[in-house]
Amino acid sequence: MFILAGLVLGAIFGAVRARKRGGNAKDIWQYAAVHAMLFAIIGLFATVILNRMIG
Repeated sequence: MFILAGLVLGAIFGAVRARKRGGNAKDIWQYAAVHAMLFAIIGLFATVILNRMIG
């Protein structure tokens, strides 16, 4: 669940960040993709850590 949330939130955060910096459409897509991957990996680690702590 954290992985999908990180993916969506990362894409939104990256797109907003690129738009604030005045990027064109390709820049916005690239920032969104990179941030989505980064946040998804963070969500993956959070999921693994929580699963190991609980069970």
